[in-house]
Amino acid sequence: MIRKTRLFTPGPTPLLPAAQFAMAAADIHHRTAEFRTLYTRVLAQLKDFFGTKNDVLILSSSGTGAMEASVSNLTSPGDRVLVLTAGKFGERWSGIAKAFGCQVDVVSAPYGQTFSVDEVAAALKLETRAVFIQASETSTGVRHCVPAIAQLLKDNGSEALLVVDAITGLGTSHIDMDGWGVDVLIGGSQKSFMIPPGLSFLSLSDKAWDRMEASYNPRYYFDLRKERKNAKNGESAYTPAVALIAALGAALDYIAGQADGDLVAGRKKLVENAETISAMTRAAVQALGMTLFAPDAPSAAATAVLPPAGVDSGIIVKELKSRFAAVITNGQGEMKGQIFRIAHLGFFDYMDTIAFIGALEQVVMKSFPQPGVGFGSGLIAAQKLYAERSATAAADSKCICGRSDACCSLQNPSYGAK
Repeated sequence: MIRKTRLFTPGPTPLLPAAQFAMAAADIHHRTAEFRTLYTRVLAQLKDFFGTKNDVLILSSSGTGAMEASVSNLTSPGDRVLVLTAGKFGERWSGIAKAFGCQVDVVSAPYGQTFSVDEVAAALKLETRAVFIQASETSTGVRHCVPAIAQLLKDNGSEALLVVDAITGLGTSHIDMDGWGVDVLIGGSQKSFMIPPGLSFLSLSDKAWDRMEASYNPRYYFDLRKERKNAKNGESAYTPAVALIAALGAALDYIAGQADGDLVAGRKKLVENAETISAMTRAAVQALGMTLFAPDAPSAAATAVLPPAGVDSGIIVKELKSRFAAVITNGQGEMKGQIFRIAHLGFFDYMDTIAFIGALEQVVMKSFPQPGVGFGSGLIAAQKLYAERSATAAADSKCICGRSDACCSLQNPSYGAK
């Protein structure tokens, strides 16, 4: 049989064809009027995608570069910061903050879970200068309730900056940076933006820009003040990834095109798409006799799944690739062999999801058949979920963070408690 490679990975994600064409045609010098016009337009579009009135900056780096820039620009050696972690990317915040001499306090939750607002409140100190969190912890498939943490900082009168890694949260969660009071919001190109790795994005509040002037950690390439100054003239501080920026413009145009040219409405549709296909996937894997790794706080960016008892998750990863050229990801670090992860962010749709579930059924039935599970079990569950969600979408009652009212920590402060 013909096999067509399909990525179901949380980054890189499948590339948008229009973005690929834009990259191929991007024979532009970066110090020209032509590029300045493109760059200025893309920066303005990013503000709409981020949902903010603040400037959005572009860095030629992976998302980790933007994470490092937020630490180096906003802290000084000896500053006390609070890291909220429940996975590998939360742990990355701790590593970066320590590298720049910060005193790091940590609130941690077991992999597959999230932390409660009460735990964060107990760890917050008067001298805490910044709080670092993921919107979506892709290593475990967990979504954290960012608005609840933002509200906590407001209620406590904290001067701490709230820095949010939304690299997989943008485009999969309804995020209101300005309304919630997020001070730094970070994105990455190879996720919901549907283009290759190599660009990261940051938006900073006025409070964050003011803090930057009083911070004295070393910075050069990642000096955000330089980027902001140059961006006002339609340029980057250093040589940008021209082809990727052309691709980004094409991707943002595509997203806007899904809503008759309205990028804000297009972004909402992108999020709703991720919410729907992730819910379909969760229904399917459970119908196939497997267990969700993060059942109480599932991310719409990626679903983490526990295979049947005694089955190494790597077998499922390998079989999907060898038999169907479908690429998913294993667990990271100590979770390798324990879970597998299926992505939903970016250029995925209903048809991709149905095809993947069908392939997964083939693997299940051949390699580890389960009692009461047969061909069609996962597909029927997904189809029912899709039909129900389509019929009731307008009436769904959801918290602003994307989770149902019953579990969200905005309604239940003890949500996520161990």
